[in-house]
Amino acid sequence: MKYFHLIWAALFRRKTRTVLTLLSIVMAFLLFGLLDAVRTSFAEIGQSAAGAERLQTGSRLSFIQTLPQGLGAQIERVPGVKAVTYANWFGGAYQDPHQQVFSFAVAPNYIDMYPEIELDPAQRKAWEADLNGVVVGSALANKYGWKVGDKLPLMSQIFPNKEGSKNWNFTIDGILHSKDKSNGFLDGMVLLHWKNFDETTPYNRGMVGWYVSRVSDVNDADRVAKAIDALSANSDHETKTMTEQAATANWMKQLADIGLITGSIMGAVFFTLLLLTGNTMMQAVRERTSELAVLKTIGFTNASVLGLVLAESLLLLMIGGVIGLGLVSILSPAIKRGSGGVLNLPSVGLSSWALGITLMIGIGLVIGALPALRAMRLKIVDALAGR
Repeated sequence: MKYFHLIWAALFRRKTRTVLTLLSIVMAFLLFGLLDAVRTSFAEIGQSAAGAERLQTGSRLSFIQTLPQGLGAQIERVPGVKAVTYANWFGGAYQDPHQQVFSFAVAPNYIDMYPEIELDPAQRKAWEADLNGVVVGSALANKYGWKVGDKLPLMSQIFPNKEGSKNWNFTIDGILHSKDKSNGFLDGMVLLHWKNFDETTPYNRGMVGWYVSRVSDVNDADRVAKAIDALSANSDHETKTMTEQAATANWMKQLADIGLITGSIMGAVFFTLLLLTGNTMMQAVRERTSELAVLKTIGFTNASVLGLVLAESLLLLMIGGVIGLGLVSILSPAIKRGSGGVLNLPSVGLSSWALGITLMIGIGLVIGALPALRAMRLKIVDALAGR
């Protein structure tokens, strides 16, 4: 630490260049933190005590393939299964085709399978009596200003109604809330009646998108899953049963590999950052050749000069990186509030900080290695002579 003033002075020798480089590092780690939060958010969907008791059964071929409704009764008779429900993907959008909302056509007992969902008993009774009714998540209701009794027009991206139009009209009968406020997914969905959906669209004809089963014993889930899949083995509707978390991850992977996408973007960003900061450090050391020679003249060893340049590189990355990740901690709650809870980005946790600091140190050492070695091997006579 006794040489910190030298390192700080060298780092800010060219203030404009250093500040611009720091801004690039801040933006890189801000993007890293936000993308890592997105990846973590998707990975945590389905991770709950109640979710551990639920199994999801879908088509082995693809999540867009449907299953016969009669399969539900067979699943219910499998030893270890406590209850069964089912749902279909509706693919709704509100006001604009690009403004999609998570909307599902569900069985009457669907909400019973999710004890983490709260719905006023009077509102649920009204919904059950209204075939054209829907219940909406509180996050969506807050975002769009929906209230109980409002008419809700939705455009289905997939299913037309009896008239051949993809414009559906519903009545909001209730607002559902998630007991777990960290689970923005439940607060951001629309549930409509499967019976109304099946009778209205000519393309469903009694088919089910997926089944959700609750098991009596979490430790028996693997056996139950295999028994459920055995029901449709060698048929034209073979199934694949997984835990809720695994099923959600698999479903998201068929839409897009979130981990691959975020990893690719972060890789491109940090590769660009490596080139940018590496060029900055090379220029900084090249400009100080005579100064480094003077340091060696007054007694600084080769190892000391090597350490000074590496420390300068590490300090540059640490300052920018810590500011970038700190901004993520501030922005994540703001993004959650701005989206009405639909985008539930977790704050930067210990694992993200650990990975971020590791990247800061790694990049700092890589970009500082070449100029530091050059400074260490610098010959005093050649440097002072301008060679």
